[in-house]
Amino acid sequence: MATSHDLKALAALDDDALRDSVVGRGGLPRHVAVIMDGNGRWARKRFLPRVAGHRAGRHAVKRTVEACGRLGIEVLTLYTFSQENFNRPEAEVKALWHFLQESLLAERDELDRRGVRLVASGAVDRLPAEARDALQAAIDSLADNDGLVLNLALAYGGRQEILCAALDLARRLAAGELVVQDVDEEAFAQGLWTAGLPDPDLVIRTSGEARLSNFLLWQAAYAELLITPVLWPDFGERDLLLAVADYQSRERRFGKLPDHEAGPAAGDSTGLLDPARWKRLLRTRP
Repeated sequence: MATSHDLKALAALDDDALRDSVVGRGGLPRHVAVIMDGNGRWARKRFLPRVAGHRAGRHAVKRTVEACGRLGIEVLTLYTFSQENFNRPEAEVKALWHFLQESLLAERDELDRRGVRLVASGAVDRLPAEARDALQAAIDSLADNDGLVLNLALAYGGRQEILCAALDLARRLAAGELVVQDVDEEAFAQGLWTAGLPDPDLVIRTSGEARLSNFLLWQAAYAELLITPVLWPDFGERDLLLAVADYQSRERRFGKLPDHEAGPAAGDSTGLLDPARWKRLLRTRP
């Protein structure tokens, strides 16, 4: 496991050496999810309208997709449009749907060349008809690819997704498709918008904000979280590589003991409930 000193040394490498090092260390995340934050602040710093930041963010999407493909990451989920984003000014929302259509049309051939398969997670029926049709056309045209899975979280909300999954589970129980004894986490997850995708291993949030913002609340239960101050339009391959290197440095225990503490005595419960033993160990007085 890498130390903070190792990470500093990696940060000093040039891009090619950094990429080779990250790949060589192994233990890459299967699924990376990104909360793409900071478009508005990027534009404001340049005295530009907010929509200019969204347009600039499209280039960051392209860089990140290409970088994940080169690393061999299986799934990249991008928080593209949340349920709460519908509350933004109408002109901005319309511009975002226009950018989505424009991007799908402009990038579809390149995605196909790279073997990217496109899917979407969310209440996509809430999208305007033109945007929904453009999305479905892109999904259909890339459906046979077997490379990186690019999952666009569109009209997405984690709480809403969990509610939909619960209602779907209730429907299956009422219809006799399931019995109560069959209900487990896997059965519940079949009703999620991300059904069929592995849970994210690494969730990256740009712009320095430290919250999940209703993103993958069920799926990210054991994901590693990384907050970077980089605004989304400035995010590039190097930022992704450093995030993955940080992920590789962490020990993912999923509630278990660290390896160095999980020796033969770790499972020995003898004396755990003996008050006299604990008084001796903790030097407590009666």
